Amino acid sequence: MSNTLVAADPRKEARTAAWVAGIACTALIFDGFDLTIYGTVLTTLMADPSHIGALDAATAGTLGSYALIGVLIGALICGSIGDYVGRRRIILVGIAWFSIGMFVTALSTSIFAFGALRLITGIGLGAILATAGATIAEFAPAGRRNFYNAIVYSGIPAGGVLAALLGMILLEPLGWRGLFMIGATPILFLLPIAFFKLPESPRWLLSRGRREEAEALSLKTGTPLLEEVVVQKAGATPAKTGFGAVFSPQFRAGAILLGFMSFSGLLLTYGLNTWLPKIMESYGYGKTYSLAFLLVLNSGAVIGGVVASKLADRRGPQFIVATTFVIAAITLVLMTFQFPLPVLFMFIGIAGVGTLGTQVLIYGFTSNYFTTNARAAGVAWCSGFGRLGGIFGPLIGGWLVAAGLGGATAFYIFGGVALFGALVTVLVPRQKAVEAAKEKAEEILESTDNQDTNTPSTVLN
Repeated sequence: MSNTLVAADPRKEARTAAWVAGIACTALIFDGFDLTIYGTVLTTLMADPSHIGALDAATAGTLGSYALIGVLIGALICGSIGDYVGRRRIILVGIAWFSIGMFVTALSTSIFAFGALRLITGIGLGAILATAGATIAEFAPAGRRNFYNAIVYSGIPAGGVLAALLGMILLEPLGWRGLFMIGATPILFLLPIAFFKLPESPRWLLSRGRREEAEALSLKTGTPLLEEVVVQKAGATPAKTGFGAVFSPQFRAGAILLGFMSFSGLLLTYGLNTWLPKIMESYGYGKTYSLAFLLVLNSGAVIGGVVASKLADRRGPQFIVATTFVIAAITLVLMTFQFPLPVLFMFIGIAGVGTLGTQVLIYGFTSNYFTTNARAAGVAWCSGFGRLGGIFGPLIGGWLVAAGLGGATAFYIFGGVALFGALVTVLVPRQKAVEAAKEKAEEILESTDNQDTNTPSTVLN
């Protein structure tokens, strides 16, 4: 390994990070839209069997899980190959895949076809979900990685907001098929932009031994390689790549616990996004109010996730994630009481911070927990294993509705899941060797800045 490092160009780095974050966030907005739109149109599908067939609560819950099964498959496949083939290719293929999947799903006329196409579409969604975190972690400026990650992954709840808004405005004139067609539009505008403006990660190139390409791209994008080389020289990187590195002795315990964190966060996310409108109907709120609850839930996640990410950059993500899980548990229990509507909206918004917003922070925690040669697989593992929670969330809601149990029971169960998430969060072991290497890289960078050097490279002693 050469001692020559390409120094960061802050202006180029900020511009590149903005493009990467914008592309990844937009992809995840439509990711979140695609995963949330089912809950938005569920009441319509259940009320009229002429659309895709007769749906009871249990079948509807099962259908809601099919896309998440596809996400699980897509995430694990991309985790297996992402640290070998790079970030850029997977994101491009993922955008095209889920766009085409949504278009074809809008044409389905049976429960079987609808479910099968939702599963296939989910594979493309899983590719984006599993790769976006690894990508932005390797382009975001040091000290702001949780914030940039929150910007990117807030696209998921922002997509939920978009789904709720468009559901209220366009469901009647366009129908559910028209809403699904909207989910297919990224292939028309986002894919061309990503093709021309999304670079490969210089840090990934360096981790694969492609030093000359990494340095050339680092100069072009302004993305520094200093931290990557310091981490490698410190011996903080497992010898294996991909899932072999994720489940090496260095990362194994943390990976398992991070998986259960994601399991908890995604069970809450998809359980509430699928069934909150139906649960609130049991409290006497009509269809318009029910969709408004989805809007508030996702809006709280977007705003709260970004604010919490700034705290995570200062205090560390582990403490903040545990705190937001606890907040979710408290507010979910409070939602069982008969509060005035404005207070109920406030609790739902806070619950959004503690459920969907917490999952945003978990992705940031995960993507920065692993080293570059394990990052895509690590995020894919947590995203994929977490999808089991996403699968159970809609199923649990369906079982409770089918059993005739009230909304209070659902909120108590979801609150218990949030407390479990907080517990596993505090148990995740720290990666002290990686943290020490990153601190050393920051010290070298500060020393270089103090010397006011403008040379394109510096020497690591």
